[in-house]
Amino acid sequence: MRILFLSQFFDPEPFFKALPFAKELAKRGHSVEVLTGFPNYPGGRVYPGYRIKLIAREQMDGISIIRVPLYPSHDRSTFKRVLNYASFAFAAGILGLFVVKRADVAYVYHPPPTVGFAAIMMRIFRGIRFVYDIQDLWPDSLEATGMIRSKRALTLVAGWCSVVYRFASAIVVLSHGFKERLISRGVPADKIHVIFNWSPDQPATKDLQTGSRTTPAAAFSGKFNIVFAGNMGPAQALDTVLEAAEQMRDKASNVQFVFIGDGISLDDLKKKALERQLNNVVFLPRVSPAEAGRILQQADALLVHLKDDPLFAITIPSKTQAYLSAGKPILIGIRGDAARLVESANAGFSFKPESPSSLVSAVERLTCLAPAEREALGMNGKMYYEKNLSRGAAVDQFEQLFARVRQSVLD
Repeated sequence: MRILFLSQFFDPEPFFKALPFAKELAKRGHSVEVLTGFPNYPGGRVYPGYRIKLIAREQMDGISIIRVPLYPSHDRSTFKRVLNYASFAFAAGILGLFVVKRADVAYVYHPPPTVGFAAIMMRIFRGIRFVYDIQDLWPDSLEATGMIRSKRALTLVAGWCSVVYRFASAIVVLSHGFKERLISRGVPADKIHVIFNWSPDQPATKDLQTGSRTTPAAAFSGKFNIVFAGNMGPAQALDTVLEAAEQMRDKASNVQFVFIGDGISLDDLKKKALERQLNNVVFLPRVSPAEAGRILQQADALLVHLKDDPLFAITIPSKTQAYLSAGKPILIGIRGDAARLVESANAGFSFKPESPSSLVSAVERLTCLAPAEREALGMNGKMYYEKNLSRGAAVDQFEQLFARVRQSVLD
């Protein structure tokens, strides 16, 4: 099949459903062309080696990539974030019509839902049907994170999402909770397909935003290290972890919380940790997925946490699969689907989100286990991942779905 891969985000930005996914499809004999923007996430600055221009073409591990202009931004400004999303959608929807090759089907990565504009343009003017992969449920996530508080604006976003859903030939979601939510909004059940995410496994690269590699051996030495790796924003509500660290500082001096990554809440978290003199909290800069994987192997436990919001009870953050794959015990502070996944794998302990005391209890429960028992929890998760959540299994499902969409065109 000829597959158009449409996503605002793509390598070298840290998105697991990007180059590895495209390469896997190409490996299976499909022709893949990518339409994307210029890399600027998560720092909001265009990566070194790139310069925004009207059209840029490149080859990346045998995959053809077309980049169109956008306004680079990823800060707290709603206006700038909207401009970032809208600029890519407009450029991809207009310029893309003239530069992409004919395709049998398009794979479209959401968020943001503005990418749906480009997908709809491709369907109307180029006849390319698309599979819409929803990784973040809008407007729910906007409301949950406080990015948009206006009820009118949220209603407009919901209306636009409904338009995109109608144009999509098929919709992919990452959890059964997402599917039920969409069905409640009138999306036909037979149009929605649950395909669980897999863990990122990109090759080692130099961190393009920091320009350096991180060696955390000294920071980890002699401690029981609980690692949170990934984006640090309002949705993660990581003040909870700082409060838990403060509670544990004196009674469990060997326990250390390690944050790896960046995000709009990072500076605030660092400031609070300094003010509270939390010597059991360490911050390390963002690294490549491959290097992050090596750091996870040095951890004693891995931490997942999201704000206590109904939306997050039906989501499964991608770090859950990454942590299962790493083979380390997991502490998960999310209600619903993600917690059930970890519990089904018998890979760790859940705790109440936004409850420092509940996190402290979970940490104490874990540290009381014998090393062999903690190792067993990690191995349980790894075996569960390999059996149920691997990339190969997920791409099999995508491939079958693409073929059905293509056949519907032929019929």
